[in-house]
Amino acid sequence: MATDLTVELVAVRHGITAWNLARRYQGQRDIPLLFPDAEAGLLALREALMNERFDAIYSSDLNRCQKTLEWIQAAKEGVPVALEPRLRELDFGEYEGKVYDELKDLPHYRAWIDSVGELQIPGGESAAHLRARLEAWLHDVAVNAQQGSQRKILAVTHGGVIRELRRRFETLHFWDGSVSQAQGRRWTLTYHTDANGKGDWQCSSSSAVPAQENVTS
Repeated sequence: MATDLTVELVAVRHGITAWNLARRYQGQRDIPLLFPDAEAGLLALREALMNERFDAIYSSDLNRCQKTLEWIQAAKEGVPVALEPRLRELDFGEYEGKVYDELKDLPHYRAWIDSVGELQIPGGESAAHLRARLEAWLHDVAVNAQQGSQRKILAVTHGGVIRELRRRFETLHFWDGSVSQAQGRRWTLTYHTDANGKGDWQCSSSSAVPAQENVTS
């Protein structure tokens, strides 16, 4: 692999679901998009990406991400689309399907909140588990980008995944990395390989997707 590889990675969150509106932990439950509520956000995201062509597309294999990809019509003829389980949301285990009021008095839930997501959820994952599968995926992105001359990449994924990627690339605090449904981030990333062949991604720019309008007073 070449010493340096620069790509543009666009990661977007799926459209809104009924469990989003109810503020239920979805995790890896295969909850569908909610229409007509999801339509406005999906159309805005489609418009934002309308004139962009991606060299490769990855999508969480959960239905809400696959349907989001269909709606935004980002996949063009000849562009490979990979369904990627490693882009699934954090596995919330025993918390899935529940809302805050059902969990707030449970000691293990309070401990998980206090740990800023680092503790392992009963029956689910820890933040370290999520980071490990994302690092493995990012390594494969580098390999595939080099072998296939892929320089612009789209990932359709989940809020927790984008939060972790923002913490990774933008050095944000855990609670500051959230994005709304049908929104995401655009990063310019360079993959550096050292003399021992070990690679690491570095971020040189980050912006919102869709782009935020400048507000003037």
